[in-house]
Amino acid sequence: MTTMTDPPRASFQLSSLIYDTRYRSYTFQFIALVLLMLLIGYLGMNLIQNLASQGQDISYRFLGEPSNYDINQRPIEYDSRSTHLRASIVGVLNTLIVAFLGCITATLFGVTAGILRLSPNWLVRKLMAIYVEAFRNVPVLIWILIIFTIMTAVMPAPNQFRGEDASASMLFDSFAFTNRGVYTPAPIWGPGSLVVVLVFLASIFGVFYYRHYATKLLYDTGRLLPMGWPSLVILFVPTILIYFIMGRPISLDYPELRGFNFGGGLHIRGSLIALWFALAIYTGAFIAENVRAGIQAVSRGQTEAAASLGLRPRRIMNLVILPQALRVIIPPLISQYLNLTKNSSLAIAVGYMDVTGTLGGITLNQTGRAIESVLLLMLFYLTISLSISAVMNVYNNSIKLKER
Repeated sequence: MTTMTDPPRASFQLSSLIYDTRYRSYTFQFIALVLLMLLIGYLGMNLIQNLASQGQDISYRFLGEPSNYDINQRPIEYDSRSTHLRASIVGVLNTLIVAFLGCITATLFGVTAGILRLSPNWLVRKLMAIYVEAFRNVPVLIWILIIFTIMTAVMPAPNQFRGEDASASMLFDSFAFTNRGVYTPAPIWGPGSLVVVLVFLASIFGVFYYRHYATKLLYDTGRLLPMGWPSLVILFVPTILIYFIMGRPISLDYPELRGFNFGGGLHIRGSLIALWFALAIYTGAFIAENVRAGIQAVSRGQTEAAASLGLRPRRIMNLVILPQALRVIIPPLISQYLNLTKNSSLAIAVGYMDVTGTLGGITLNQTGRAIESVLLLMLFYLTISLSISAVMNVYNNSIKLKER
C-alpha cells in the first residue's frame, strides 16, 4: 500500500523571484511600483525646477488671505472679509449638498422608472421609455440650463405676491415659489433641540433595524410582520414625545414679503434647484436602465415560484426580485453616483458657487495659484469619489451571495 504525499517545497532562492511562478507576479508588481514612483518623482522635480526658474514656488499661504468676493448660497457663516480657505469650505459644502440631494433623488427617480419600464401597462411602459431615452441622450448641461430658465423666466416675481390683486400666492402660507428661488420655513434651534435631532436620527436607524428584523424573520420562519405602520410609529412617535417633553425647543421661521423681496425663512436659490433636479433626472435615467437590467437578470421562474406560493406582486418584487437584482444593480449604481458628483462641477453655468467655482474659479484667478488650486480640487474630488465607492462597496459586499 502506497501513500500519496505532496512533493517537498523547494527552498527560496533569489532566482525564484524570476523563475518561480509563486513569486514572479510580485516581482513584476514591485518593479512597476518602483518605476511609477520614479516617474512621479521626476515629474514633481521637473515642476519644482520650472517654477523656481520663474521665481515661483508651491505655497498655500494664500488660503489665509481675505477672499474679497461674495458667495450667494452659504450654508455657513461667510462674508467677503473671510479667507480663501473658508470660501473653499463653503464651496465644498455646496458641492456635497448637491451631491447628497442629487444621489437620493436620482435613486428614487431611477428605481421608480426602472420598475415601471417593466409594467404590463403599455402606456406607463412607453412613458418611462420616453423619459429614459430623452434624458439619457441629451447633455446634462442643457437640462441644467432648461430648468434654470424655467425657474427664472416662468416663476412669478416676489412683487406678484403683494396686495389683494396678487397674481401669485404662497403654498399653505409657508412656501413661496419665485423667480429668485424657493422660500420655505426655516427651523429655529432652541435649547434641547440637539436631543430631539439625535432621537430622530436614532429613530431612523430603528426603522432600518425593524425592517431588517422583519425580513429576516419572514425568511427564517415564514411569519409576516407588518411593515408600514410600525415603521411610521418608530420614526415619529419617539421624536414627537421628546419634542414636547423638552418644551418644544424647535420652532419655525416663516418667510414673509418685506418690500420687494421675501425675508425670513430658508431661501433655496433657483441655481441650486436647477442643478439638483437636472442632475437627479439625468442620472435617474441611467439608474432606471440599471434597475431594469438587474430585474431582468433574475430568472422568470423566481417570479412564478413566488406567485405559486400566494405572494402578491408587490411582495414578490420587494422580497424576491429586488434582493437578487441588487447584486447586478449596485456596481453600475456606484459609477452613476460618482458621475453625478463630478457633474456637479457644471454648477458655474447657472451661478451656483460650488468648490469648482470658488477654489477653482475666483480664488484661482485672484491669487494666480493655479497649480495649488488644481491640486486641492483633484484631492477633494478624489477623496469624495473614494469615500462614495468605499461606502457603496461595503453595502455591495453585504448583499452578495454567501458561499459555504
